[in-house]
Amino acid sequence: MIELSNVIKKYGNKIAVNRITLFVRNGEILGLLGPNGAGKSTTMRIIAGYLPPTSGLVKVAGYDVVKQPVTAKKYIGYLPENPPLYKDMTVNDYITFAAELKGLKGKDKVNRVNKVMDEVGVTHVKNRLIGHISRGFRQRVGLAQALVGDPQVLILDEPTVGLDPQQIIEIRQLIKNLAGKRTVILSSHILPEVSSLCHRVAIINKGNLIAENTPHRLAESLMGHQEIVLQVKGPKDKVYSVIEGLSGIKNITVNGILEEDLCEYTVQSEIEKDIRESLFYAMAENGFPILEMKSSFMSLEDIFLELVTEEPAIASQKGEKQL
Repeated sequence: MIELSNVIKKYGNKIAVNRITLFVRNGEILGLLGPNGAGKSTTMRIIAGYLPPTSGLVKVAGYDVVKQPVTAKKYIGYLPENPPLYKDMTVNDYITFAAELKGLKGKDKVNRVNKVMDEVGVTHVKNRLIGHISRGFRQRVGLAQALVGDPQVLILDEPTVGLDPQQIIEIRQLIKNLAGKRTVILSSHILPEVSSLCHRVAIINKGNLIAENTPHRLAESLMGHQEIVLQVKGPKDKVYSVIEGLSGIKNITVNGILEEDLCEYTVQSEIEKDIRESLFYAMAENGFPILEMKSSFMSLEDIFLELVTEEPAIASQKGEKQL
């Protein structure tokens, strides 16, 4: 649905985006991450057709955004970090105006405007001037104008900035509901938000695409192994011996004795080897109950810091996911 091939953007002698190649599949939510000034917003503006690339190819739904801009933009809804709102217009008038720019007319326009206002939760303020509503509601109005054309591609630059916690939850749920229906590129400084919403992440630093994959695969690549933490009831030496005999095991650490015959172990295995079933059946066969099993992995914050700062993530900061 979205294709960037060898894209470069220069401002004078400064390279803001450096030979980025990236593909986003239909119905996928991609998180675009990077420190301030890394080139995220520039990349999103290029995809939206707001900025032309200096060189390279950018396609949306198969259409070149430079050579076929009008057709390509019919497929795009764009929410910039600072939404371009007319503060002297009412919410309803502004979203209606945005719908007209998208070519909607008559009953279709009215129905679509009402539907999108309901989706983003601004129906009850539709007759108020945009200049008289809160920052959070303005952000919702900006999201409404991005959605009103019913685009197949949605580009969201910091969509939850300025929202209160309840509004953030509601907008996140709205974005989740878009998965499969629309292709979404999402930029956010709230990394747990990206983890919960996005199928894949792409990390940009100093204009370069330095990593692109699922958070889980990126964590495995940086760690160099899979890691399972489990609590097993049984004689420590015998449990250790059973685990050691399994295929693909790289390292076993006894974290501590929790109570009599109950110990916690950290088991590292080869990246391509999922040992959870093997562990389960081996413990069951020997009569050693597994009381808890969880996967230990690097959080997206750890991945981001290690890739951007090139400093190893602190082991104690790893997140744990209950299985």
